[in-house]
Amino acid sequence: MALPYLTADLPGIGGQIKTAIEDFVVQEVPLYQPDGVGTHCYFLVEKRGISTMEAVRLIARALGRKNFDIGYCGLKDAQAVTTQMFSVEHEETARIRELQVPHLKIVHITRHHNKLKIGHLAGNRFIIKVRNPEWGRAGATLDEPRRRAEAVLAVLAQKGTPNFFGPQRFGMRKDNHLLGLSLLRGDAQGFANRFLGDPDPSVDHGNVLLARQHYAKGNLDLALQHWPGHLAEERRAMAALVHGKGNPKKVLYCISIKLRQLLVSALQSHLFNEVLTRRLERMGQVLPGDLCWKHDNGAAFAVDETPEAAAIEQPRADAHEISPSGPMFGHRMTEARGEPGAMEAAVLKDLDLKLTDFGGPEGSHGGRRSLRFFTKDCLLDTGADERGPYLQFAFTLPSGSYATVFLGEIMKADVALND
Repeated sequence: MALPYLTADLPGIGGQIKTAIEDFVVQEVPLYQPDGVGTHCYFLVEKRGISTMEAVRLIARALGRKNFDIGYCGLKDAQAVTTQMFSVEHEETARIRELQVPHLKIVHITRHHNKLKIGHLAGNRFIIKVRNPEWGRAGATLDEPRRRAEAVLAVLAQKGTPNFFGPQRFGMRKDNHLLGLSLLRGDAQGFANRFLGDPDPSVDHGNVLLARQHYAKGNLDLALQHWPGHLAEERRAMAALVHGKGNPKKVLYCISIKLRQLLVSALQSHLFNEVLTRRLERMGQVLPGDLCWKHDNGAAFAVDETPEAAAIEQPRADAHEISPSGPMFGHRMTEARGEPGAMEAAVLKDLDLKLTDFGGPEGSHGGRRSLRFFTKDCLLDTGADERGPYLQFAFTLPSGSYATVFLGEIMKADVALND
Protein backbone atom coordinates (compact mmCIF):
# COMPACT_ATOMS: atom_id res chain seq x y z
CA MET A 1 0.00 0.00 0.00
CA ALA A 2 2.98 2.30 -0.49
CA LEU A 3 1.78 5.70 -1.67
CA PRO A 4 3.50 7.47 -4.57
CA TYR A 5 5.26 10.77 -3.97
CA LEU A 6 4.44 13.94 -5.87
CA THR A 7 8.09 14.97 -5.34
CA ALA A 8 9.56 11.58 -6.29
CA ASP A 9 12.29 13.32 -8.31
CA LEU A 10 13.62 15.10 -5.20
CA PRO A 11 15.70 13.24 -2.57
CA GLY A 12 14.26 12.83 0.91
CA ILE A 13 15.90 13.37 4.26
CA GLY A 14 15.12 9.93 5.72
CA GLY A 15 14.99 9.79 9.51
CA GLN A 16 12.44 8.79 12.10
CA ILE A 17 9.56 10.42 13.93
CA LYS A 18 8.09 9.61 17.34
CA THR A 19 11.35 8.36 18.85
CA ALA A 20 9.86 10.01 21.96
CA ILE A 21 6.28 11.16 22.49
CA GLU A 22 7.51 14.73 23.00
CA ASP A 23 8.77 14.71 19.40
CA PHE A 24 5.20 14.67 18.05
CA VAL A 25 2.97 17.48 19.30
CA VAL A 26 -0.58 18.07 18.03
CA GLN A 27 -2.84 20.98 18.94
CA GLU A 28 -6.44 21.22 17.76
CA VAL A 29 -7.57 24.29 15.83
CA PRO A 30 -11.26 24.66 16.79
CA LEU A 31 -14.00 25.26 14.26
CA TYR A 32 -15.69 27.69 16.65
CA GLN A 33 -15.12 29.22 20.06
CA PRO A 34 -17.36 28.17 22.97
CA ASP A 35 -19.83 30.80 24.23
CA GLY A 36 -18.83 30.34 27.87
CA VAL A 37 -22.38 29.40 28.86
CA GLY A 38 -24.56 26.34 28.32
CA THR A 39 -25.32 22.88 29.65
CA HIS A 40 -22.22 21.30 28.08
CA CYS A 41 -18.91 21.57 29.91
CA TYR A 42 -15.99 21.94 27.47
CA PHE A 43 -12.54 21.06 28.81
CA LEU A 44 -9.24 21.32 26.97
CA VAL A 45 -7.00 18.35 27.77
CA GLU A 46 -3.32 17.64 27.22
CA LYS A 47 -2.83 13.90 26.87
CA ARG A 48 0.45 12.05 26.63
CA GLY A 49 0.97 8.60 25.17
CA ILE A 50 -2.66 7.45 24.94
CA SER A 51 -5.26 7.42 22.18
CA THR A 52 -8.35 9.61 22.07
CA MET A 53 -10.62 6.61 22.66
CA GLU A 54 -8.60 5.57 25.71
CA ALA A 55 -8.88 9.13 27.01
CA VAL A 56 -12.65 9.00 26.49
CA ARG A 57 -12.83 5.72 28.40
CA LEU A 58 -10.78 7.06 31.32
CA ILE A 59 -12.74 10.31 31.54
CA ALA A 60 -16.09 8.52 31.39
CA ARG A 61 -15.03 6.09 34.10
CA ALA A 62 -13.79 8.90 36.35
CA LEU A 63 -17.12 10.73 35.95
CA GLY A 64 -19.28 7.64 36.24
CA ARG A 65 -20.63 8.25 32.76
CA LYS A 66 -20.88 6.23 29.53
CA ASN A 67 -18.27 6.64 26.80
CA PHE A 68 -21.01 7.99 24.52
CA ASP A 69 -21.53 10.93 26.88
CA ILE A 70 -18.06 12.31 26.12
CA GLY A 71 -17.87 14.49 23.02
CA TYR A 72 -14.75 15.09 20.93
CA CYS A 73 -13.88 16.49 17.48
CA GLY A 74 -11.46 13.92 16.11
CA LEU A 75 -9.03 11.12 16.84
CA LYS A 76 -5.49 12.05 17.82
CA ASP A 77 -2.24 10.11 17.81
CA ALA A 78 -1.49 7.92 20.81
CA GLN A 79 2.30 8.22 20.64
CA ALA A 80 2.28 11.98 20.95
CA VAL A 81 1.57 14.95 23.18
CA THR A 82 -1.81 16.18 22.03
CA THR A 83 -4.09 18.97 23.11
CA GLN A 84 -7.76 18.48 22.31
CA MET A 85 -11.18 19.54 23.56
CA PHE A 86 -13.71 17.20 25.15
CA SER A 87 -17.27 17.91 26.27
CA VAL A 88 -19.82 16.41 28.65
CA GLU A 89 -23.32 17.61 29.44
CA HIS A 90 -24.76 18.32 32.89
CA GLU A 91 -21.46 18.32 34.80
CA GLU A 92 -20.33 21.09 37.11
CA THR A 93 -17.19 22.96 36.15
CA ALA A 94 -15.72 22.33 39.60
CA ARG A 95 -16.05 18.55 39.19
CA ILE A 96 -14.22 18.64 35.86
CA ARG A 97 -11.49 20.77 37.42
CA GLU A 98 -10.97 18.14 40.12
CA LEU A 99 -10.62 15.23 37.68
CA GLN A 100 -7.60 13.05 38.30
CA VAL A 101 -7.03 10.91 35.22
CA PRO A 102 -3.74 9.16 34.34
CA HIS A 103 -1.84 10.66 31.39
CA LEU A 104 -4.27 13.61 31.18
CA LYS A 105 -4.02 17.22 32.34
CA ILE A 106 -6.93 19.67 32.30
CA VAL A 107 -5.69 22.86 30.64
CA HIS A 108 -8.84 24.98 30.35
CA ILE A 109 -12.55 24.70 31.11
CA THR A 110 -15.49 26.58 29.60
CA ARG A 111 -19.08 25.91 28.57
CA HIS A 112 -21.19 25.78 25.43
CA HIS A 113 -24.72 24.95 24.28
CA ASN A 114 -23.98 21.83 22.20
CA LYS A 115 -22.01 18.59 22.39
CA LEU A 116 -18.70 18.35 20.54
CA LYS A 117 -18.95 16.00 17.58
CA ILE A 118 -16.63 14.57 14.94
CA GLY A 119 -15.97 17.28 12.38
CA HIS A 120 -16.26 20.27 14.75
CA LEU A 121 -12.64 21.02 13.89
CA ALA A 122 -10.93 23.48 11.54
CA GLY A 123 -7.60 21.68 11.56
CA ASN A 124 -4.60 20.70 13.63
CA ARG A 125 -1.29 22.38 14.42
CA PHE A 126 1.70 20.03 14.41
CA ILE A 127 5.20 20.43 15.83
CA ILE A 128 7.24 17.39 14.81
CA LYS A 129 10.91 16.54 15.21
CA VAL A 130 12.56 14.29 12.61
CA ARG A 131 15.64 12.59 14.03
CA ASN A 132 18.52 10.69 12.44
CA PRO A 133 18.16 12.19 8.97
CA GLU A 134 20.43 10.88 6.24
CA TRP A 135 22.95 13.65 5.77
CA GLY A 136 26.02 11.81 4.57
CA ARG A 137 29.31 11.34 6.34
CA ALA A 138 29.61 11.04 10.10
CA GLY A 139 29.90 14.38 11.83
CA ALA A 140 28.28 16.30 8.99
CA THR A 141 25.95 19.19 9.77
CA LEU A 142 22.21 19.38 9.15
CA ASP A 143 22.76 21.68 6.17
CA GLU A 144 22.18 19.00 3.52
CA PRO A 145 18.92 17.56 4.95
CA ARG A 146 17.69 21.10 5.48
CA ARG A 147 18.39 21.95 1.81
CA ARG A 148 16.57 18.79 0.75
CA ALA A 149 13.59 19.60 2.97
CA GLU A 150 13.40 23.17 1.70
CA ALA A 151 13.40 21.98 -1.92
CA VAL A 152 10.44 19.63 -1.26
CA LEU A 153 8.58 22.27 0.77
CA ALA A 154 8.89 24.75 -2.10
CA VAL A 155 7.16 22.30 -4.48
CA LEU A 156 4.43 21.45 -1.98
CA ALA A 157 3.81 25.14 -1.29
CA GLN A 158 3.23 25.70 -5.00
CA LYS A 159 1.42 22.51 -6.02
CA GLY A 160 -0.07 21.33 -2.73
CA THR A 161 0.37 17.99 -0.97
CA PRO A 162 -1.54 14.95 -2.27
CA ASN A 163 -4.48 14.48 0.07
CA PHE A 164 -3.95 10.75 0.46
CA PHE A 165 -5.42 8.87 3.38
CA GLY A 166 -2.45 7.73 5.44
CA PRO A 167 -1.68 4.04 6.09
CA GLN A 168 -3.00 4.31 9.65
CA ARG A 169 -6.47 4.65 8.12
CA PHE A 170 -6.30 0.98 7.16
CA GLY A 171 -5.47 -0.51 10.56
CA MET A 172 -2.42 -2.20 11.99
CA ARG A 173 -2.76 -5.11 9.54
CA LYS A 174 -3.35 -2.69 6.64
CA ASP A 175 -6.39 -4.68 5.48
CA ASN A 176 -9.43 -2.82 6.79
CA HIS A 177 -10.38 -1.87 3.23
CA LEU A 178 -10.27 -5.52 2.16
CA LEU A 179 -12.58 -6.41 5.04
CA GLY A 180 -14.89 -3.62 3.90
CA LEU A 181 -14.83 -5.01 0.38
CA SER A 182 -15.85 -8.45 1.67
CA LEU A 183 -18.72 -6.85 3.57
CA LEU A 184 -20.08 -5.05 0.51
CA ARG A 185 -19.78 -8.22 -1.56
CA GLY A 186 -21.45 -10.34 1.12
CA ASP A 187 -18.40 -12.61 1.09
CA ALA A 188 -18.85 -14.14 4.55
CA GLN A 189 -16.12 -16.76 4.17
CA GLY A 190 -13.58 -14.28 2.86
CA PHE A 191 -14.41 -11.85 5.66
CA ALA A 192 -14.11 -14.51 8.37
CA ASN A 193 -10.82 -15.82 6.99
CA ARG A 194 -9.24 -12.37 7.01
CA PHE A 195 -10.87 -11.08 10.22
CA LEU A 196 -10.05 -14.15 12.32
CA GLY A 197 -7.26 -15.91 10.44
CA ASP A 198 -4.49 -14.90 8.04
CA PRO A 199 -1.78 -14.95 10.75
CA ASP A 200 1.11 -12.55 10.21
CA PRO A 201 3.97 -12.69 12.77
CA SER A 202 5.14 -9.23 11.68
CA VAL A 203 2.02 -7.63 13.19
CA ASP A 204 0.32 -10.37 15.25
CA HIS A 205 1.83 -11.32 18.60
CA GLY A 206 1.10 -13.42 21.67
CA ASN A 207 -2.38 -14.89 21.97
CA VAL A 208 -3.61 -12.99 18.92
CA LEU A 209 -1.07 -14.77 16.73
CA LEU A 210 -1.95 -18.12 18.32
CA ALA A 211 -5.67 -17.52 17.82
CA ARG A 212 -5.18 -16.69 14.14
CA GLN A 213 -2.92 -19.70 13.64
CA HIS A 214 -5.47 -22.04 15.24
CA TYR A 215 -8.21 -20.59 13.03
CA ALA A 216 -6.08 -21.09 9.92
CA LYS A 217 -5.66 -24.77 10.88
CA GLY A 218 -9.38 -25.20 11.48
CA ASN A 219 -9.06 -25.48 15.27
CA LEU A 220 -11.95 -23.14 16.02
CA ASP A 221 -12.35 -24.05 19.71
CA LEU A 222 -8.66 -23.42 20.39
CA ALA A 223 -8.84 -20.16 18.46
CA LEU A 224 -11.71 -18.99 20.68
CA GLN A 225 -9.74 -19.85 23.80
CA HIS A 226 -6.83 -17.67 22.72
CA TRP A 227 -8.63 -14.53 21.51
CA PRO A 228 -7.99 -11.89 24.21
CA GLY A 229 -11.06 -10.50 25.95
CA HIS A 230 -10.21 -6.88 25.09
CA LEU A 231 -10.65 -7.68 21.37
CA ALA A 232 -14.39 -7.94 21.86
CA GLU A 233 -15.41 -7.91 18.18
CA GLU A 234 -13.03 -10.70 17.18
CA ARG A 235 -13.84 -12.80 20.22
CA ARG A 236 -17.60 -12.41 19.69
CA ALA A 237 -17.19 -13.31 16.01
CA MET A 238 -15.12 -16.37 16.91
CA ALA A 239 -17.73 -17.48 19.44
CA ALA A 240 -20.50 -17.06 16.86
CA LEU A 241 -18.52 -19.16 14.40
CA VAL A 242 -17.97 -21.94 16.96
CA HIS A 243 -21.61 -21.99 18.07
CA GLY A 244 -22.71 -21.82 14.44
CA LYS A 245 -20.66 -24.93 13.62
CA GLY A 246 -18.35 -23.03 11.27
CA ASN A 247 -21.01 -21.12 9.34
CA PRO A 248 -19.19 -17.90 8.29
CA LYS A 249 -22.48 -15.99 7.92
CA LYS A 250 -22.71 -16.05 11.71
CA VAL A 251 -19.62 -13.83 11.77
CA LEU A 252 -21.26 -11.17 9.58
CA TYR A 253 -24.41 -11.20 11.71
CA CYS A 254 -22.58 -10.44 14.96
CA ILE A 255 -20.24 -7.67 13.80
CA SER A 256 -21.32 -4.31 15.21
CA ILE A 257 -22.67 -1.69 12.83
CA LYS A 258 -19.97 0.71 14.07
CA LEU A 259 -17.21 -1.68 12.98
CA ARG A 260 -18.94 -2.41 9.68
CA GLN A 261 -19.12 1.31 8.94
CA LEU A 262 -15.45 1.75 9.88
CA LEU A 263 -14.38 -1.00 7.48
CA VAL A 264 -16.47 0.33 4.60
CA SER A 265 -15.08 3.79 5.31
CA ALA A 266 -11.57 2.31 4.93
CA LEU A 267 -12.64 0.92 1.55
CA GLN A 268 -13.86 4.37 0.52
CA SER A 269 -10.48 5.78 1.56
CA HIS A 270 -8.62 3.15 -0.46
CA LEU A 271 -10.68 3.91 -3.56
CA PHE A 272 -10.04 7.64 -3.14
CA ASN A 273 -6.30 6.91 -2.93
CA GLU A 274 -6.54 4.88 -6.12
CA VAL A 275 -8.19 7.77 -7.97
CA LEU A 276 -5.64 10.27 -6.64
CA THR A 277 -2.77 7.98 -7.64
CA ARG A 278 -4.03 7.94 -11.23
CA ARG A 279 -4.36 11.71 -11.26
CA LEU A 280 -1.35 12.63 -9.15
CA GLU A 281 0.52 14.67 -11.77
CA ARG A 282 -2.68 16.59 -12.64
CA MET A 283 -4.19 16.95 -9.17
CA GLY A 284 -4.04 20.75 -9.49
CA GLN A 285 -5.29 20.90 -13.08
CA VAL A 286 -8.98 21.57 -13.57
CA LEU A 287 -10.40 19.21 -16.19
CA PRO A 288 -13.73 19.46 -18.05
CA GLY A 289 -16.38 17.71 -15.97
CA ASP A 290 -14.52 18.09 -12.68
CA LEU A 291 -16.19 18.65 -9.34
CA CYS A 292 -13.99 21.29 -7.71
CA TRP A 293 -13.49 21.78 -3.99
CA LYS A 294 -13.67 25.28 -2.48
CA HIS A 295 -11.03 25.49 0.22
CA ASP A 296 -12.72 28.33 2.09
CA ASN A 297 -15.91 26.43 2.93
CA GLY A 298 -15.55 22.81 1.79
CA ALA A 299 -18.30 23.05 -0.84
CA ALA A 300 -18.00 21.38 -4.25
CA PHE A 301 -19.21 22.72 -7.58
CA ALA A 302 -19.40 21.25 -11.08
CA VAL A 303 -17.26 22.40 -13.99
CA ASP A 304 -18.92 22.16 -17.40
CA GLU A 305 -17.58 19.54 -19.80
CA THR A 306 -15.83 22.04 -22.03
CA PRO A 307 -12.18 23.09 -22.22
CA GLU A 308 -13.30 26.72 -21.96
CA ALA A 309 -15.06 26.11 -18.64
CA ALA A 310 -11.99 24.36 -17.21
CA ALA A 311 -9.73 27.18 -18.41
CA ILE A 312 -11.92 29.77 -16.67
CA GLU A 313 -11.52 27.96 -13.31
CA GLN A 314 -7.81 27.20 -13.62
CA PRO A 315 -6.58 30.57 -12.28
CA ARG A 316 -8.54 29.95 -9.08
CA ALA A 317 -6.83 26.56 -8.75
CA ASP A 318 -3.45 28.18 -9.35
CA ALA A 319 -4.29 30.67 -6.58
CA HIS A 320 -5.10 27.75 -4.23
CA GLU A 321 -8.72 28.86 -3.87
CA ILE A 322 -10.09 25.64 -5.36
CA SER A 323 -8.85 22.14 -6.20
CA PRO A 324 -10.20 19.21 -8.17
CA SER A 325 -11.97 16.73 -5.89
CA GLY A 326 -12.01 12.96 -5.71
CA PRO A 327 -14.76 10.54 -4.74
CA MET A 328 -15.74 9.21 -1.36
CA PHE A 329 -17.93 6.64 -3.06
CA GLY A 330 -21.48 6.31 -1.76
CA HIS A 331 -24.94 5.60 -3.10
CA ARG A 332 -25.86 9.31 -3.20
CA MET A 333 -22.47 10.70 -4.22
CA THR A 334 -22.42 13.34 -6.94
CA GLU A 335 -20.35 11.92 -9.78
CA ALA A 336 -17.81 13.81 -11.83
CA ARG A 337 -18.25 13.82 -15.60
CA GLY A 338 -15.92 13.73 -18.58
CA GLU A 339 -12.42 12.36 -18.08
CA PRO A 340 -12.51 12.67 -14.25
CA GLY A 341 -15.79 10.74 -14.14
CA ALA A 342 -14.41 8.02 -16.40
CA MET A 343 -11.33 7.70 -14.19
CA GLU A 344 -13.46 7.31 -11.07
CA ALA A 345 -15.77 4.81 -12.76
CA ALA A 346 -12.77 2.73 -13.80
CA VAL A 347 -11.55 2.47 -10.20
CA LEU A 348 -14.96 1.16 -9.12
CA LYS A 349 -15.11 -1.25 -12.04
CA ASP A 350 -11.69 -2.70 -11.17
CA LEU A 351 -13.26 -4.07 -7.96
CA ASP A 352 -16.57 -4.91 -9.65
CA LEU A 353 -18.41 -2.35 -7.49
CA LYS A 354 -21.29 0.04 -8.15
CA LEU A 355 -22.43 3.11 -6.21
CA THR A 356 -25.58 1.24 -5.17
CA ASP A 357 -23.40 -1.32 -3.36
CA PHE A 358 -22.81 1.35 -0.70
CA GLY A 359 -26.52 1.61 0.10
CA GLY A 360 -26.62 -0.93 2.95
CA PRO A 361 -26.68 -0.13 6.68
CA GLU A 362 -22.87 -0.10 6.81
CA GLY A 363 -22.62 1.98 3.64
CA SER A 364 -22.50 5.70 3.06
CA HIS A 365 -24.22 8.51 1.19
CA GLY A 366 -20.76 9.41 -0.09
CA GLY A 367 -19.21 12.78 -0.79
CA ARG A 368 -16.23 14.57 -2.26
CA ARG A 369 -12.71 15.27 -0.95
CA SER A 370 -10.08 17.65 -2.23
CA LEU A 371 -7.28 15.95 -4.14
CA ARG A 372 -4.70 18.15 -2.43
CA PHE A 373 -4.17 20.22 0.69
CA PHE A 374 -2.03 23.19 1.63
CA THR A 375 -0.21 23.72 4.89
CA LYS A 376 -0.42 27.00 6.75
CA ASP A 377 2.26 28.74 8.78
CA CYS A 378 4.88 26.14 7.85
CA LEU A 379 8.19 26.64 9.67
CA LEU A 380 11.39 24.60 9.46
CA ASP A 381 14.08 24.71 12.13
CA THR A 382 17.06 22.64 13.22
CA GLY A 383 18.40 21.92 16.63
CA ALA A 384 19.85 19.39 19.05
CA ASP A 385 18.97 18.14 22.50
CA GLU A 386 19.89 15.24 24.78
CA ARG A 387 18.59 12.83 22.13
CA GLY A 388 20.70 14.32 19.36
CA PRO A 389 20.19 16.59 16.32
CA TYR A 390 16.82 17.03 14.63
CA LEU A 391 14.86 18.93 12.02
CA GLN A 392 11.67 20.43 13.42
CA PHE A 393 8.61 21.03 11.26
CA ALA A 394 5.73 23.19 12.49
CA PHE A 395 2.64 23.46 10.30
CA THR A 396 -1.15 23.57 10.35
CA LEU A 397 -3.25 21.14 8.31
CA PRO A 398 -6.95 21.23 7.50
CA SER A 399 -9.13 18.70 9.27
CA GLY A 400 -8.95 15.22 7.74
CA SER A 401 -5.49 15.60 6.18
CA TYR A 402 -2.53 13.54 7.35
CA ALA A 403 0.71 14.89 8.77
CA THR A 404 2.38 11.58 7.93
CA VAL A 405 1.54 12.05 4.23
CA PHE A 406 3.08 15.53 4.31
CA LEU A 407 6.20 14.29 6.11
CA GLY A 408 6.42 11.30 3.80
CA GLU A 409 7.05 13.64 0.87
CA ILE A 410 9.92 15.23 2.80
CA MET A 411 11.42 12.09 4.31
CA LYS A 412 10.79 9.65 1.42
CA ALA A 413 10.36 7.02 4.11
CA ASP A 414 7.53 4.88 5.42
CA VAL A 415 6.48 7.30 8.12
CA ALA A 416 3.74 4.88 9.22
CA LEU A 417 6.42 2.56 10.58
CA ASN A 418 6.91 5.13 13.33
CA ASP A 419 3.19 5.38 14.20
